[in-house]
Amino acid sequence: MNFKDTSEINVSNVIIDQIIGQDNVINIIKKASKQRRHVLLIGNSGTGKSMAGQGMAELLPQEKLVDILSIDNPADDNNPLIKTVPKGEGKKVIQKAKLQVMSSMKNQNFIFLVLLILSLITPWLVRSKFGDIMGAASLIGSMMVLVSYVLFINVSRKAIIGQQIRVPKLLVDNSTTNKAPFIDASGAQVDALLGTVLHDPLQSGGLGTPAYERVIPGFVHKANGGVLFIDEVGNLPPTAQQELLTALQEKKFPITCRTERSSGASVVTTPAPTDFVLIAAGTPDTMENMHPALRSRIRGYGYEVYMNNDIDDNQENRERIVRFIAQEIRKDGKIPHFTKEACELIIEEAKKRSGRAGKLTLRLRELGGLVRAAGDLALEENSKLVNPDHVQRAKASARTLEQQIADKYIEQKKQYQVIRTKGVQIGRVNGLAVLGSDNYYSGIVLPIESEVTPGGKKAEFIATGQLGKIAKEAVKNVSAIILKHFGEDLKEKYDIFTQFIGTSEGVEGDSASIAVATSIVSALKNVPVRQDTAMTGSLSVRGEVLAIGGATAKIEAAIEAGIPRVIIPKTNEQDIVLSPKQLSKVKIIPVLTIQEVLKEALYWKGNEKILKKLTSRR
Repeated sequence: MNFKDTSEINVSNVIIDQIIGQDNVINIIKKASKQRRHVLLIGNSGTGKSMAGQGMAELLPQEKLVDILSIDNPADDNNPLIKTVPKGEGKKVIQKAKLQVMSSMKNQNFIFLVLLILSLITPWLVRSKFGDIMGAASLIGSMMVLVSYVLFINVSRKAIIGQQIRVPKLLVDNSTTNKAPFIDASGAQVDALLGTVLHDPLQSGGLGTPAYERVIPGFVHKANGGVLFIDEVGNLPPTAQQELLTALQEKKFPITCRTERSSGASVVTTPAPTDFVLIAAGTPDTMENMHPALRSRIRGYGYEVYMNNDIDDNQENRERIVRFIAQEIRKDGKIPHFTKEACELIIEEAKKRSGRAGKLTLRLRELGGLVRAAGDLALEENSKLVNPDHVQRAKASARTLEQQIADKYIEQKKQYQVIRTKGVQIGRVNGLAVLGSDNYYSGIVLPIESEVTPGGKKAEFIATGQLGKIAKEAVKNVSAIILKHFGEDLKEKYDIFTQFIGTSEGVEGDSASIAVATSIVSALKNVPVRQDTAMTGSLSVRGEVLAIGGATAKIEAAIEAGIPRVIIPKTNEQDIVLSPKQLSKVKIIPVLTIQEVLKEALYWKGNEKILKKLTSRR
């Protein structure tokens, strides 16, 4: 792609064209918008689900939008009427009703003004003609007439208030809406989603607020004629999902209060229109919490789509990442444009964060954070363009919480010599693990120690360190390998203890399998382990080293800890994305079997016979 900086990159104003790497999703959204179909989007956060919803709202055919009014029901105050009028007519209806009320009050105001003037002039005229006594009597009479009229006005005000009550309440105003509405109801409470009727604390003495004025529309009503987007839809209570399904099916839904002790609970409006297109989104766990009927409705009258987490690393997709950088700069509006070299560093980071060989990540929200962090650094220095140095420094300053915690962890462990990087030691191995979830993780060094002691009736493997279910099963698999290769050494009934050091927060996963096996073999055969070597890898019961996740992050943790040698599964070799500077600090040793691991990890001087015996077994 020939460009000097991202200011030369064309960015589409159409939202659907700004979605990167989700071609299947774009095709589905275009189909669904034409036919007004519902869509369920499943995928990791930051992959473009909400943008897909906004894009669909932009593509929806222009419908005849309406304003929704709440009107008093003379027959039943607790059953307000819902009325729809064409877009922009709602305000006119209310204005007309207010003018009628105001005109009815004009005559009374005029009469009151006339009486007030007469009550002031009459006593003065009578006094000047008939004397003080008659003047005083005239004043008293005038005041009585004025007070009587004021009482008359107060009595008749109830009728005037009655006319004011007839003024409708505008629930949904689409007068300024020029396209299908897009309503994001993610994380909304049930009342905000489905509508409610407010509580009236003053329900007696004519002081209460009429029921129709306390009606509050929900997002399902505001989305009428447009798109309702709900992220993490599985977090809604089951009853709310059922009511959402009703609004979806019937295309109308009454408004009521769901709090039993509220006066609004006795108020139920006539059904208000809810003709919207639903775009529900979530992670794979969302499907477990979704109401079966709601999911069936979406599947039967729409589409289910799984979002891509990564795309192939080719020229076309690299150009898409550059376009994404240009989009983020234009959206932010404050940071300067990126040079071509800076864009190349962002692409390398996308490759690294994918965690797979030949792939680029599509968790673009995180990548956008790096773009803005680099832009902020350039702004601080009054630089007209973001250069590679800004990106490199942004990677350090915009580290995730997991990475910052890992830094503190390694610093503390090295200070107290929990992590050792020199010499040899029997039964002690530097394992590698990751801290955090699949989306946000950082590598850490995990020391593992094993000891062999005389036991009871049979050999027993005991592992400690807050191990999770998968980690415990991994230790069992390791025990099978140990029994296969060193069964004769366990005839005297030894107990083998394995400790994951400094793991009060717990350990889960099987990526420490080769480290556990190495520490046990070292303790069992009294062969020391090289402390300048760290390792990660899963094991099959046949001794094959299997692939693990987060290979790059784990190697980076070893580099940060000052460990110069790292053993990884051969199958993960292509997944590693490190800078030349990082590669110069570490020797990466890919392995296929546990025998290769032991050969590289243990210090065999003086124990060559054991090595020869071990490598002869395949």
